[in-house]
Amino acid sequence: MTITEKMSRSRVCGFLRAENGKIVNGRGEEILLCGMGIGNWFLPEGYMWRFGGRYNSPRRIEELVRDLCGTRFAEEFWVKFRENYITEADVAAMAAAGFNSVRLPVGWRVVMEDEPGITFKEDGFALIDRFIDWCEAYGLYVCLDLHGAPGGQTGSNIDDCIDDIPRLLTDTSSDSREKTLALWCEFARRYKDRWIVGMYDLLNEPARCPIDGYPKLDHDALRVSLKQFYRDCIAEIRKIDRVHMFSIESDVWASRADFFDEVFDDNMCLHFHRYWCPPRRFMYDAFLDRREKLGIPLYLGETGENDPRWFAAMYPLAAELDIGYNIWPWKKMDTDNTPCSVKKPALWDKVIAYSGGGDRPSYADAQAAFTEYLENIRYENCDHLDNVIASILRRPGCVLRACDHFEKNDLVTWQDKDGNPTNEWDDTFTAFADGGTASYHLYADGARGTVSISPVGDGVLTVSVDGTPLAECRGGETASIPVPGTGDCTLTLSCHGGGVVVDNIIWG
Repeated sequence: MTITEKMSRSRVCGFLRAENGKIVNGRGEEILLCGMGIGNWFLPEGYMWRFGGRYNSPRRIEELVRDLCGTRFAEEFWVKFRENYITEADVAAMAAAGFNSVRLPVGWRVVMEDEPGITFKEDGFALIDRFIDWCEAYGLYVCLDLHGAPGGQTGSNIDDCIDDIPRLLTDTSSDSREKTLALWCEFARRYKDRWIVGMYDLLNEPARCPIDGYPKLDHDALRVSLKQFYRDCIAEIRKIDRVHMFSIESDVWASRADFFDEVFDDNMCLHFHRYWCPPRRFMYDAFLDRREKLGIPLYLGETGENDPRWFAAMYPLAAELDIGYNIWPWKKMDTDNTPCSVKKPALWDKVIAYSGGGDRPSYADAQAAFTEYLENIRYENCDHLDNVIASILRRPGCVLRACDHFEKNDLVTWQDKDGNPTNEWDDTFTAFADGGTASYHLYADGARGTVSISPVGDGVLTVSVDGTPLAECRGGETASIPVPGTGDCTLTLSCHGGGVVVDNIIWG
C-alpha cells in the first residue's frame, strides 16, 4: 500500500477510530490524515494580518477595528469577515489539491455568549454547520478544534484569554470549566451522528510553560489539572457520543511526549505540534516511543510556517512513519509559505504602522483599508501558491534537499558550505563519495514529473527510478530527467568515478 493510497480522499468514509496504533476509517482501512488548518477565521491572530504591538488576539483585533473604524462599521465588518474568509471555494480547492482533512479552530466566543450563564450563539454554529456540510460534499474529514476555551487553556494570545494566564486550568472558583464542558457537550449533541467530523480536538496547545507574570504557578499542578480536565470532559461527552475519536494534545505547545502516561479513551490519537525544528527522524522519536508503548496513533496536528523546502522534508518523513499531519495555516496576508496569500490592501501599511505605535490613520483611510481587506480575503482574490502545496505533498513543482534521503551510509555524508561535517539541515549539502548511494521517495498522484540535479565535483551520478537507470549526470552539469509513470516512485542517486556534492533536487 502506497503513501498516496493511504492519503486518498477515497478513504474519507465513516467514523474514524484508533486501531493497533493506526487511524482507520469506517471500512477498517488505514488512513493518513493530510490536511490544512483554517487559522484566523474563528480565532484571529495578529501576525496573519501583519499587525504589530499588542494587537495579537481576537479581543485586541476587535478593539483595533472598532477604534479605527467605529462601532457600526466594526459590527458589520465581522459579519462579512466570517462570510468571506472561508467559502465553499476554499474547501473545493483543498479537496482538488489532494488533501483529505481540515482542522477547524474555534474560539469559544464565536459560539457562546461572553456573559454569565451558558447561552449558545446560533449564528456561530450556523457557520460551522455550513462548513461541515461543504467538507462532507467534497470529502474532507473535519477535526473540530477548541482553539480558545473559556478562561483560556494556553495562557497566550492564541487562546484569546484576557490576561495571559490559562484560567481554565488554574482557577477553581470561576465558571470557565463549566462553560467549557457545556460547550463540548453541545458540540457532541450536534455532531454525534456526523461521521465527517473525524475528531474532537479538546484543547489546543494547553498549559504553556513558563507562564510569565505568574511565577507561583507550578507547572506540575497545571499538568494535573489538564489531565483531570481531559478525564472529566471525555466522561461528559461519552454520555452523549460513544463514537467519535478524541484528539488529545499535551502541554507546552503540544510538544511534550512525556505527558502521555495514560490512555484517556480507547478511541483517541496522540496529537502533537512541530515548528522550526530540524526535519529529521529524531524530532519524532519521543512520540514514536509513546505510540509503541501505549498503542495510540499519532497525529502531527499543527505544523508549518517555514520554507517550502522544509515542508518537502518534514511531511514525507512523517508519512513514512505512519503519522498524519495538518498544515498551519491555509491562508494569511502577504506570504510565500501558505497555499493562499492575501493581498495587502492599498492603505494597509497605515493600519500596520498604528498597530506598532505609529500615527493613527483617519477613519476614512482605516475604513477603506478594512473594506478592501474583506474582498482580498476571498479565495478567488488571493494569490495561489501551488509550489507550497507541491512541497507539502512532495509532488512535481517542489524542491527538496539532497540531505532528505531516508537511508544513511558512510559514503553519503552531510557538510556545511565550507565542507565541514554537520548534522544540521539548514544550508546543508550532501557529499557522495565514490560508491555512495541515496534514495528519495517522490509522489506524483497522476502528474508526470522531471527531476533536475546539478552536482558539483569530479564524479558521475547515475539517476535511477524504481531500480531502472534513466541517465547519468557529471559534476558541473545539470541534468533534467523525465520520470516515467505518474505515481509514487523511488529516486536513487548513485555516485561513481569520483565524488560529487549536491544541494537541491528539483522535482518539477
